[in-house]
Amino acid sequence: MRVGWVMSRWSSLGRLALGLVVAVSALAGASLAGSRATNARPSFPSGSESASRSTSAAGSATKPRSTTTLTSTTTSVRYVDVSVGTLWASPSAPRAVDRPALGNPVNVLAWSSALTTAARLGLDGRIETQALLGEPVRVLAQRGSWTRVAVLDQPTPLERLGYPGWVPTRQLSSSPTFGGLLSGPIAVVTARRALLRGGARPLELSFGTRLPVVGVSGPYVRVATPAGPTARLPASAVHVYSSAAAIPTPSGRQLVAAARLFLGVRYLWGGTSAFGFDCSGLVSLIYRAHGIVIPRDADAQALAGRPVARQALEPGDLVFFATDPPSRAVTHVGMYIGDGQMIESPDSTSAVHIIPVAAFGDEYVTARRYLPAN
Repeated sequence: MRVGWVMSRWSSLGRLALGLVVAVSALAGASLAGSRATNARPSFPSGSESASRSTSAAGSATKPRSTTTLTSTTTSVRYVDVSVGTLWASPSAPRAVDRPALGNPVNVLAWSSALTTAARLGLDGRIETQALLGEPVRVLAQRGSWTRVAVLDQPTPLERLGYPGWVPTRQLSSSPTFGGLLSGPIAVVTARRALLRGGARPLELSFGTRLPVVGVSGPYVRVATPAGPTARLPASAVHVYSSAAAIPTPSGRQLVAAARLFLGVRYLWGGTSAFGFDCSGLVSLIYRAHGIVIPRDADAQALAGRPVARQALEPGDLVFFATDPPSRAVTHVGMYIGDGQMIESPDSTSAVHIIPVAAFGDEYVTARRYLPAN
C-alpha cells in the first residue's frame, strides 16, 4: 500500500487532490463488496443493517445510473454552509422525518431526536456520507435545487475526486474569500461540540470542524464562515494552528482519547459528526481532525495504511471485521484502545461503546496502522 499519502497533511486543495490520486491508484481493482459501515453481528436483532455501504439498495456493487437528465457543471469548488451537510443517494432519498437535515440552517439535534431505531435503519441506502461546516467539495452535477458533489477529504474508489452524493444547493457556499483563507491559520474544534456565535445565527458545530482564524478576542477565537460573516468559537473548545499542515502528528493515545469523547453517541448510517457516526465515519473523522486523511469506508481503510499483526496491536490502530459470514469481505471497523479492547460505532440499534476485540471471534480480518513508524 502507498503509506506516504495517508500520513501526509493537506494544506491546500492541490495537495488534497494529489493524495486522492495516490489513494485511487493504491485501491485500483479492489472489491467494493465490503461495507464502510458495520453489518449487524449475529447477536443483534433481526432488521439490523446488513447491506453494504458501497452497494445499491438492490445489492449491486455499482451505483445505479439515473435516468433523469442532469445539468453538467465544471468541477468548481463549493463549501459546506451548514453545521453538518448530509450527502444523499439521490434528491428523492430523504423522507419526511429527514426534513430537519435539509434546510439552511439544519437542525441536527431535532433530526436525531425524531429518528426512531426503525427510522435509523431506514437510512440504509439513503445517506452516502456527511461533511462539516467549511469543508470543500467539488460540484459534479446539478438537478433542480440539488447539487451532486464530491467531498475532497473523504477518499474513495467510488469517485476520484472524493466521496460523492447529493445535497440541497442551499447548503453550499461559493465564497472564494473563504476558500483562500483555508490555507492560513485554522481553528479545529476539539470538543465534542462547540457553539459558534456571532454569525447570522448560533450554530452547534461538531468535533473536527475546521474554520479559518481571523483573530482572537479574549476567551474567543474569531473565525471566518462560508456565508461571509465573522463568528466566534470558545477558545477552550478549539485548537489553533498556523495552517492545516502544522497540525502535529498525534500519538495513538491521543487518537483514543478523542474517540472516547463520543461514547454514547448513537449510530447514524453515513454519519461523520459528533451528532451520529457510522463505524468508518467515527475513525475517519478522528484521524482527519488530527491532520491525517484516510479512506472514508471500512473496506478501503483496510487496504491502506500498514498491516499490523494482531499480537502487535497498539492504541490508535484500526481493526477490521467481516460480519456477514461466510464472506470474508471487510464490513466493519473499530479503533484499538489497548488491553484487548476496541471502541466502535456498531449499528443503528446501538451507540458508540467499548468492546473486547475477541467478541468478534473469527470475524476478525486484519488491522492497519496509519501513524508514522517510530
